[in-house]
Amino acid sequence: MEKFDMAVLGMAVMGKNLALNIADHGYRVAVYNRTTEVAKEVVTQNPQLGLATSLEELVSILSKPRKLIIMVKAGSAVDAVIDQLVPLLDQGDILIDAGNTFFTDTIRREKALAAHGIHFIGMGVSGGEEGARFGPAIMPSGDRKAHAQLQPILEAISAKVDGEACTAYIGENGSGHYVKMVHNGIEYGDMELIAEAYHVLKHVGSRTNAQLATLFDRYNKGPLDSYLIQITADIFKTKDDLGDGELVDKILDTAGQKGTGLWTSKEALDLGVNISVITAAVNARLISSDRPLRIAAQSVLPEGALSVSAPDNLDDLVEKALYAAKVISYAQGFDLLSKAQKAYGWDLDFKAIAKLFRGGCIIRAKFLNQIARAFDDKALANLLLDPFFTEVLREGIVALRHVVPLGLQSGVPMPAFGAALSYYDAFRSTSLSTNLIQAQRDYFGAHTYQRTDREGAFHYEHWGKHD
Repeated sequence: MEKFDMAVLGMAVMGKNLALNIADHGYRVAVYNRTTEVAKEVVTQNPQLGLATSLEELVSILSKPRKLIIMVKAGSAVDAVIDQLVPLLDQGDILIDAGNTFFTDTIRREKALAAHGIHFIGMGVSGGEEGARFGPAIMPSGDRKAHAQLQPILEAISAKVDGEACTAYIGENGSGHYVKMVHNGIEYGDMELIAEAYHVLKHVGSRTNAQLATLFDRYNKGPLDSYLIQITADIFKTKDDLGDGELVDKILDTAGQKGTGLWTSKEALDLGVNISVITAAVNARLISSDRPLRIAAQSVLPEGALSVSAPDNLDDLVEKALYAAKVISYAQGFDLLSKAQKAYGWDLDFKAIAKLFRGGCIIRAKFLNQIARAFDDKALANLLLDPFFTEVLREGIVALRHVVPLGLQSGVPMPAFGAALSYYDAFRSTSLSTNLIQAQRDYFGAHTYQRTDREGAFHYEHWGKHD
């Protein structure tokens, strides 16, 4: 009997679509689901796929070295599948976790499976249902030789931009899932910045949904050209299927999250990296979820908004401010990757990462080409120091300084825009207020301080003792 090239375990939306994508490219794919009826239904509808009703059968019908993609809910379910598979596999077989797994779990699993001679690949996959089916961005990490065996398949099924596959070997153990985590954090920042731009345009500029649709279509023809800007324009055009007007106005202002943005923020705090735009986006979703308390607060807390007129060039100001804030957010994300590679002993290729983000994934955007080009300079310490982006910020920061107070004075929350501007000002400042914080720390805790006029650590022993 002819063997199958690859198996996909887990026939929820992502697993099913990934299996069909692989099969579309000429590979024989067997599928398995813990609930057999689910897998049977998938195969009945898609007879090009093979069916296994047990893990033993699945392993027996795969060609060696066996290649199995796990597409089950992240966490204990992945460990349970691995535990069942290990006794059935041989040395040299390859297990791939393509779920939204926290990177430390990937590191742990890779180490444990290596003791059995089994290769474990942590593989970030971005692009949602459509991406999985027709071409996602793929971020694999683990044993390089094992990746080489998977590379033809991954390049075939990934999205393509300018003829290049949106996948690349990321690095050791959990680095692929780490990059996917940071991708999702950047995605949070992107979405929040766009939402704040919408809020200012709608509530300060009094733009209608029709005007917003036209405006975001225009934005998408310029430097902001991206998937998220494109779908935002489409959202403003979408009519309510259950009533009058546009659907966006009927959607409750409570945003959900699956936790990857929160992971990114926590990880940045652990490594001591400022990713304030992403963290602001996470916090914005958190406060949005407490709608009953917000409704109660509105009835008792004064608004205190000022009467502000929208400038005639508001559309242009928001476009430039949004672009600048996005650049700052991406700079923060790549700064986190830079610090992470030092902390975890990885060797990340930032140019390759930026290029694979260009297609298939949610943050795909035109200006990622410029980010990739910027990282041709291996010594680049921060994306904001690249000459191209320094020039972008020359106009963009002026626009940010107009848009942020315009929103705040009008009572429109601007957490991500404000975080971007504050980060920029702190990043380029040589006179921060933290000299006072260090004085306070030395005052109450003798934590010492450094001086501007001489080397060394000092402690002032006479705090509070004035003549």
